[in-house]
Amino acid sequence: MIGLIGKKLGMSQIFEPSGRVIPVTLVQAGPCTVVQKKTIETDGYTSIQVGYEEVAEKRVRKPQRGHFKKHESKCYRHLKEFRIGQEQEYTQGQVIDVQIFKQNEIIKVIGTSKGKGFQGGMKRHGFHGFEQSHGVHESFRGPGSVGQCAQPSRIFKGQKMAGHMGVQRVTVKNLKVIKIDTERNIIMVKGAIPGHNNSIVILSK
Repeated sequence: MIGLIGKKLGMSQIFEPSGRVIPVTLVQAGPCTVVQKKTIETDGYTSIQVGYEEVAEKRVRKPQRGHFKKHESKCYRHLKEFRIGQEQEYTQGQVIDVQIFKQNEIIKVIGTSKGKGFQGGMKRHGFHGFEQSHGVHESFRGPGSVGQCAQPSRIFKGQKMAGHMGVQRVTVKNLKVIKIDTERNIIMVKGAIPGHNNSIVILSK
C-alpha cells in the first residue's frame, strides 16, 4: 500500500466542540519524491521507491550515489519502497505529499522504539517479581529459574532475561487521522506512535 516517510515532531492535543480532549501525535509527512518505479516486466512485481530529505551528493555513499544517478534523481537521506497495484499510476520524479491521506482514515505507522539501555526482567518483559514476604530475602526483582540442572544443562536461546531494551522496529495499526495540515505537510494521528521526537517513521494506508 502507498505511504509516506515522515518525521515525528511530538505530541499535542485537540479539543472537540463537546470539550473532549483527543491526544494526537504530529508527524511531518513528506513530501516524498518517486526515485524508482518497479514493474512486473522488469522486476516481477509493481512498486515505487520514494526518497525523503534531500541532501548533497557528498553526503551519500558511493553505491547510493550511483543508484540516484542511474535514475536521474537527486540524492535523499532516506529511501523506502511501497508496493502498489498495477492500476495505480505513479511516474518517476513525481512528488507525493499528505494529500494521499484523508481525515478520519485508518492508517498504519512503523517506527523505531526509544532505547532504554540495559533493563531487568520486570521492566523489560513485565515479570511479576517475588513475594515481599514468606521467606524471600535475597532477590525481589529477579527472573527466577531460567534453566535445567542435569538435562539439557544449558539455557535455551530466546529465554526472557535481563538485557538491552528498546531500539526495535515497532508497528502500530489502526491509528485514526484526526487532522491534516496540507500547507505544512503535517498529519495528526490519534494516540502515540513509537520513537523519540525527530525520529523517522513510515505511514501507510
